Amino acid sequence: MRKTVIICMTFFAFAFTSSFGQTSYTAAVGLGLDLGDGFTFVGPSGKYFFSENHVGQFDLGFEDSVTSLTFLYSYHGQFTGADGLQWFAGIGPSIWLIKDFDTQILLRPHAGLDFKIPDVPLAFSASWRPGLGLSEGFEGDRFEAGIFALGFRYAFD
Repeated sequence: MRKTVIICMTFFAFAFTSSFGQTSYTAAVGLGLDLGDGFTFVGPSGKYFFSENHVGQFDLGFEDSVTSLTFLYSYHGQFTGADGLQWFAGIGPSIWLIKDFDTQILLRPHAGLDFKIPDVPLAFSASWRPGLGLSEGFEGDRFEAGIFALGFRYAFD
């Protein structure tokens, strides 16, 4: 199911790139999904462009017995000939607050695509967000490669 959602969103983003002009936005708020092996965090997501290329993002995710706080820095760049579509890469921490008062800290490098529909205040993103467990309770220095994220946000100029 998750693979189908990711494939559909990627297709959706690429389908619109040929028919829309270049767009930009300053901030966006909406819904974020963090999808991994055996978990799905869902919750509010916000993104703010400090400059044309430098972006901060915050995601608050909820799952059965875990709350996730994710703070990301990204560098965004334009694709030549694909107006409205940007690539991004960056890094940031995630803090997982677990029901039994356990806390896990992860380092989250990420890379992905961001698409803002022109003349419509909607922005979509899809990214690969692996996690490197930094706290001992996270089974040592465990690396989890199979984590992906989707964002659906209302964009402000």
